[in-house]
Amino acid sequence: MASPNSLDVPIGIKIIQKSTFFCPRKTFNRNAWYRSSVVVLTFLTYMCYHMNRKPVSVVKSVLHRNCSAVDPNTPHNTDNWCDWAPFDQDDASTLLGLFDSSFLFAYAAAMFVSGLVAERVSLRYFLALGMILSGIAGYMLGIAKYYSIHSIPYFMLVQIFGGIVQTTGWPGVVAVMGNWFGKGKRGFIFGVWNSHTSIGNILGTVIAGYYVESDWALSFIVPGVIIALMGFINFLFLVPDPMDVGCVVPQQNRPEIKDKGDLSRLHSEGRPILPTDNEAKPVGFFGALKIPGVVEFSLCLFFAKLVSYTFLYWLPQYIKTSTSLGPAESADLSTVFDVGGIVGGIAAGIISDYSGKSASTCAVMLVVAVPVLQIYNLYGAHSLALNFGLLLVAGLLVNGPYALITTAVSAELGTHHSLQGNSKALATVTAIIDGTGSIGAAVGPLLAGVVSQWGWNKVFYMLMASDVLALVLLVRLVKREIRPPPSHADTWQV
Repeated sequence: MASPNSLDVPIGIKIIQKSTFFCPRKTFNRNAWYRSSVVVLTFLTYMCYHMNRKPVSVVKSVLHRNCSAVDPNTPHNTDNWCDWAPFDQDDASTLLGLFDSSFLFAYAAAMFVSGLVAERVSLRYFLALGMILSGIAGYMLGIAKYYSIHSIPYFMLVQIFGGIVQTTGWPGVVAVMGNWFGKGKRGFIFGVWNSHTSIGNILGTVIAGYYVESDWALSFIVPGVIIALMGFINFLFLVPDPMDVGCVVPQQNRPEIKDKGDLSRLHSEGRPILPTDNEAKPVGFFGALKIPGVVEFSLCLFFAKLVSYTFLYWLPQYIKTSTSLGPAESADLSTVFDVGGIVGGIAAGIISDYSGKSASTCAVMLVVAVPVLQIYNLYGAHSLALNFGLLLVAGLLVNGPYALITTAVSAELGTHHSLQGNSKALATVTAIIDGTGSIGAAVGPLLAGVVSQWGWNKVFYMLMASDVLALVLLVRLVKREIRPPPSHADTWQV
């Protein structure tokens, strides 16, 4: 690991350090201050990543809609007075599915590489650059309206570019959080922190919904500007590693002490004052796969994210189709699913901390999610109140396992005892798990776009089958968690 180096300290932090240099140490807890800043900055960072990718699901409702229901006398500033070519044909659902999947497949493929890169570069630069480029991708989608761009290749290339640069987000923020926080109550901390995903979805929906009917270009451009500005703030203030500023290193991230020579290199509080001779080397892709549980949780997340991202990209369109609500109202109602996701992520984290059984926690939520999805399929459109309540519960159950696996479970596996204190696997493990899940996230919306042509009932059957498969993949881990430890009698008999 690198030693503290003034070159690694962000400019904004240097200014703050100078302003607090003469403060009495008792009134200024440096370690707590830096930890708090990391939590806030990483929370806002990934909130912006999701806010930036959410507008696509809202704008779909005006890229293709029932033109016979729109007043032809209303003035419009586009070449088409109603919907937007090339999404104005009978195969619009399939094209919109490809629009989603060009982003998501690029995201999934690049994620595996992104994790390996994140282990080898400064996470501050990694996140700042990724956020600025993500903002540019959003801007490029928005200007398609102003420049009357109706080219499918253009939309897909921009989405592919956006998917690639967005992969900087998750490995980056999870690695930073893993560097600063130990294992105690990690499920609760990550459960609360992971609400950034749902809050980002909500903000992205609200911002896009505000502009969608008047000027849908701004639905993309405004979130793009916000994420780029947040990237610059990270460049100024984010401290990726406690060692960069001489703070206490969490126990599982400390270098393994093999002799007195190594011990002499550590401050009494665990702060390294000299670089170790044997600097921890990043764990490779196949080495990370050998960590127990990585493969099972990765495949489970494939199906869990398939369900979650189908809701993320198609829920506003489904609500608009199945109810009498307009595009803006449908977008607003869809945020209830994300509110449920916030509660689900926190609940899953607390239950996992209390029980010590992450796989079992996910399994129970997946079991209950299946009938809830069927009830929403059958009765959700009957009334606004019922739609609201069922969406809240569905969001809790669908996003709970997804949130737990991508945060606390990934961080736990990335600092597994088999790594012998090497923290250089955290971003790689996170990228493998989330990358595998992201393939499912790409497949879900694409299939939904095709299957929805035969009725939304078929889409819900697909989602329920995915939850069942996610559950099956956890069976071996659940058995291991609930199996009682061997008694002394059993040991003697062996």
